Amino acid sequence: MSSAQDTRDPVRRKIEALGIKLSLPTVRRALGILEGEHLSHRSGGTGDTMDIRAYESGDEARFIDWKSSARAGRPMIAQRERLATSRVWMLLDVGREMSGSCVGGERAIDVAANALAMFGALCLRRSDDISLVLADAASITRMQFSGGFTEFEHRLDHSLENQLRHPRHIDALLDYANTITDRNALVVLATDESALGERQLHAISRLAQSHPIVVVDVATVNPFSKPSGFRHVVDAKTARRIPAFLAQPETAKVIDTHRGFTTAALRQELDHAGSTLLHCASSELMFGEFIRIISSSLTRAGHMQLATPKTPKLGGTGSGGTDE
Repeated sequence: MSSAQDTRDPVRRKIEALGIKLSLPTVRRALGILEGEHLSHRSGGTGDTMDIRAYESGDEARFIDWKSSARAGRPMIAQRERLATSRVWMLLDVGREMSGSCVGGERAIDVAANALAMFGALCLRRSDDISLVLADAASITRMQFSGGFTEFEHRLDHSLENQLRHPRHIDALLDYANTITDRNALVVLATDESALGERQLHAISRLAQSHPIVVVDVATVNPFSKPSGFRHVVDAKTARRIPAFLAQPETAKVIDTHRGFTTAALRQELDHAGSTLLHCASSELMFGEFIRIISSSLTRAGHMQLATPKTPKLGGTGSGGTDE
């Protein structure tokens, strides 16, 4: 990531710093909470033993196998299968509607791209394979990637340079998601709130039953609310200016109510399926919401582990004591 880009987008600096500062076990645990853990046939976890080797400087002490170490007379490391996904699918709506503005002035596509960069930073730290899928009404393009975050970020930004020319086709993107046969693959869908209606909610709900899914739902400006900082509002589909006489409080309230209902329904469906919704109006808010979700999930998981008592065993005398 160049220094010029750092100056232009401070959120990317935070994303990169997050991926560097978090320990690898924390990254694995955080993403595991979002997706549900499963075997990946990769080393570095707590699953079945894959190999035994001698301890080397830099190895984590928690991976020492004490029985093997006692037999060998020196510290031995058990390489165990890692509980993590092997593939992450990032599905990005690149229809021209994603050029719509958020309240802070960012485009919806920029907020969505930053969200994918955030997931990319953590998934690549975990050595996952990423498939990036861009879709509009004209085409669906898939790019596979496994490498470093800097290269991923460059390819993501470069792939968006010639987008936003055609209308969106969110239904085609959801249909594509249903062709993903790996049920353990994490699916991250990024679009804006105006794309999601009743039909899309049902499709996302069905997808959440078969895959761990995160929906990045970017909140755009209400075109009828006379947003401050905007001289006028232009419709992304037609490029026509919204007439000033339509900017009435009653009309704006209808739009806000409908969007609020849709967001609440989507959140309920995803919560019920154990999946996640990121609904934000800026990259900064999106980053903060992601940190909040991860932190609260890790805290709850820690409390659950600490609060699990040992099951008492009844003594043979019927005294109600425990056998050590």
